[in-house]
Amino acid sequence: MPAPLTPDELCAHLSAQGLSFHRLEHQAVFTVEESALLRGKVPGLHSKNLFLKDKKGRLFLVSARENARIDLKRLHEVIGASGRLSFGSAQLLLEKLGVTPGSVTAFAVINDRANEVTMVLDANLMTGEEMNFHPLINTATLRIGRDDMLAFLRGTGHEPMIVDLPVPDDVGSNQAVIPGQATGLSPEPRTDARDV
Repeated sequence: MPAPLTPDELCAHLSAQGLSFHRLEHQAVFTVEESALLRGKVPGLHSKNLFLKDKKGRLFLVSARENARIDLKRLHEVIGASGRLSFGSAQLLLEKLGVTPGSVTAFAVINDRANEVTMVLDANLMTGEEMNFHPLINTATLRIGRDDMLAFLRGTGHEPMIVDLPVPDDVGSNQAVIPGQATGLSPEPRTDARDV
């Protein structure tokens, strides 16, 4: 299995493909709250990214707007997964996407050379505004336009599934909800894979 790309190799790949992006280095961020501190420095839409698996072991990388509320109990119906979804382990994340918890990003599909991960994009990211994702590490952010991001994903063989993510009916009583303001991540890396 080839080694995962480095952030510099990812940026070189984007440049070689003629895709425009802006890179900003910053301190490590693990939560939506921590990334909110960068708002004055990083314009555009900000994302959260979930590495999920279904009951049959199929893998999904879901990228949504950072403030999206996602009903994980119904998400499997929208994306065609087999049964309810759970978070992939840190080991599986590293094995399949070459990143660690805290650095989950749509750019990680470049390391999925066997095309085992289905890329799912929140339709609310497709507004035309530039989007922000980590470049395989959480100490930098890449801002990229919608069309360039779609070209990148397609160039890696990951035709994205663009969907309206299910919203919980009753946020107060639905424990499987991932609210945008609290991803459940602490500043310490976790063993599951949900990141901003």
